[in-house]
Amino acid sequence: MDTSLLIILIVIFLALAFDFINGFHDTANAIATSVSTRALKPRTAIMMAAVMNFLGAIMFTGVAKTIGGSVADPAKLDNGLEILVATLLSAIIWNLITWWFGIPSSSSHALIGSLAGAVYVGAGSEKLNWSGFKTIIEGLIFSPLLAFGLGFIVMMILKWIFARRSPHTVNKGFRSMQILTAALQSFTHGTNDAQKAMGIITFALVTAGFQDHMEVPLWVKLSAATAMALGTSIGGWKIIKTMGTKIFKIEPINGFASDISAASVIFGATLFHLPVSTTHAITSAILGVGSAKRFSAVRWSMAGRIVIAWVITIPIVFLMAGGIYKLLF
Repeated sequence: MDTSLLIILIVIFLALAFDFINGFHDTANAIATSVSTRALKPRTAIMMAAVMNFLGAIMFTGVAKTIGGSVADPAKLDNGLEILVATLLSAIIWNLITWWFGIPSSSSHALIGSLAGAVYVGAGSEKLNWSGFKTIIEGLIFSPLLAFGLGFIVMMILKWIFARRSPHTVNKGFRSMQILTAALQSFTHGTNDAQKAMGIITFALVTAGFQDHMEVPLWVKLSAATAMALGTSIGGWKIIKTMGTKIFKIEPINGFASDISAASVIFGATLFHLPVSTTHAITSAILGVGSAKRFSAVRWSMAGRIVIAWVITIPIVFLMAGGIYKLLF
């Protein structure tokens, strides 16, 4: 078998493996609040998330084109396939480490940081599109701030509207509404996160000369969507526990506010073809909602640990991907 063909097959396998791991790593983003408030049974929530992830993944491709072409130009990299192998190994390793410890870190940060690190070491700084990389990083930074603010505002509005209602009646109604928002959150997760693997595979196809454009082939869409849906069906129980119970005690009205805020931010980013962290969006929305409920209700020590994981992810995977490239190639 030709060496380049073997490497591209390895890249496709690793990209789908990343998508699969992303599915169970980030399942908590969509269903943690609905499971913690018992709006949905865990298995029902996971299966619904898997279906909605799949539907979201096959309907959009803008983020895939951004991932595939903004950090580096695949047509100008002679060793692009090797760079992608190092990128995916680094992102997968980091995702598994953070999943094992129940830390809701960002798969997006892991992939973008790894790609930048592998390109920097494997092709040199001149091949790294710093402006495109900067634009992506800005989106990854500002999206959680927007989600926090939106979560705070939505929760304050809901508190004002339902101030005179019985808490039991309010939560009963919002427990049903959470089913819809969990489905919406899962759909938006698919529209953004699944496209990252699509972008990497398309990057590989262009690098290897199998196509000369960044349009995502149908088989890539279906493969990535299926991999993420299968991963989602397994579930990420450790992260679900962190997201749903350890930040603050979530009630149905809080879960609704968190989900609708995060889904709005994620889908807005998808429409602008920007890859954002679904993990950061929902976690920040939960923090914003918790702050609106009562600032002291938020376990800020846990929030601090999560933020530290966010801050260190890109530099760690940048170095890790560069090291893996040096070690293998």
